[in-house]
Amino acid sequence: MQEESFVPPQQAPVTGKASRQSWLIWFTAALVYLLSVFHRTSFGVAGMEAADRFGVGAAALSTFTVLQVGVYAAMQIPTGVLVDRFGPRRILSAALVFLGLGQVLVAVADTYALGLIARGVLGFGDALTFVSVLRLIAAHFPGRQYAVVTSFTTAIGFLGNLAATVPLTLLLAGPGWTPTFLAAGLLTAVYAAVVAGRVRDTPSGATPKAGPVDVRTLAAQVRTAWRVPGTRLGFWVHFATMFAPNVLTLLWGVPFLVQGQGRPAATASALLTVFVFGSMIGGPLVGSLIAARPGTRMPLVLGYLAGATLVWATLLSWPGQIPVGVLVPAFAFLSLGGPASMIGFALARDYNPLSRVGTATGVVNVGGFVATTLTALVVGVLLQLTGGQFRIALLAVVVVLAFGVVRMLVWWRRARVELFAAQERGEQVPVQVRRHVWDAPARKVPVAA
Repeated sequence: MQEESFVPPQQAPVTGKASRQSWLIWFTAALVYLLSVFHRTSFGVAGMEAADRFGVGAAALSTFTVLQVGVYAAMQIPTGVLVDRFGPRRILSAALVFLGLGQVLVAVADTYALGLIARGVLGFGDALTFVSVLRLIAAHFPGRQYAVVTSFTTAIGFLGNLAATVPLTLLLAGPGWTPTFLAAGLLTAVYAAVVAGRVRDTPSGATPKAGPVDVRTLAAQVRTAWRVPGTRLGFWVHFATMFAPNVLTLLWGVPFLVQGQGRPAATASALLTVFVFGSMIGGPLVGSLIAARPGTRMPLVLGYLAGATLVWATLLSWPGQIPVGVLVPAFAFLSLGGPASMIGFALARDYNPLSRVGTATGVVNVGGFVATTLTALVVGVLLQLTGGQFRIALLAVVVVLAFGVVRMLVWWRRARVELFAAQERGEQVPVQVRRHVWDAPARKVPVAA
């Protein structure tokens, strides 16, 4: 099996400070991500209304999220390839069209089958968004600003998550299902014209010229990105850190608090805003820290995962109803999984050339959404089998978390081996590492294992 040598970090074609135009382009694209997060998380508070509207139980309800997130995960690598070939402006415009269409279908759906189709279309549009925005950041901003601007992007995205909590709950209780989702879908589709007119793929305005599709070349590009130890490490970082808060905010948070904890629906949706504010505050802080001190990236991830394990142990072992005074700090800490998962994208950018950043970012982004899809489905099935026992069903989160941590540690060691070898060869590396007994023997490690 071939071995992958270290790929020196490739800087974006921007030096000094980004221009005002680049910031405006980024903001225009970041609003697309805001819309996509709103559509993605809308079932977090609409889940029980959906169950009544379509007449389904817990397992069938989880299928909505599993399908949407599954489509999202399956499309991440193709999206990365598409962005590298056609440019982020075109892909973002297409994303808005699909998001708008999907939400319009949600608005008019009155059968379970049509509801599933609608969420699948939404997942497809959502899948085209984040990688496109990150590719724009890589092209318009210098490398030292990449992590910071990425964290600002996620903070803006969480405003969409915020809109999908209390405001959406009030709209569903007021105008109702169809007017609310119909208006959201139409406004989203209209914004595609703004993106098409204002976003530029590069500071010079150059757009990739897409030639004939060579399937072998595209497959080789994906394989090359996957074989890079830094990309693989980013995948498992993303897998382990972001899925648990996703499972709660996308689907099972409100049912857990209402049906499992006996909280009113309004209180449950308000408690979910803790995830939003925690991520909005934590994102820029984490981004600024890892931009200034890249060596803190993996210690931050490990610290979060250790804390998340303790939080889940506390929540699932608490006797009786969990007090709000415990839920709020627990949710606040878990919300940092989103900011921590951004470290995976920083790893993808550092270890791949700009021409392959979109593909590598797509590979990394698959991780957390595969974990989310798997966990959301298993939780729904366990709820169905146990008659709604959330403490048992949510043990699935702990199992997936443990698996992700083990795989992440394996690839952290292998990435360190490659970094150390690169240092010995005198190559430029993003983080200086010292040999540790954990790294021995310091040699190239086959990437297939």
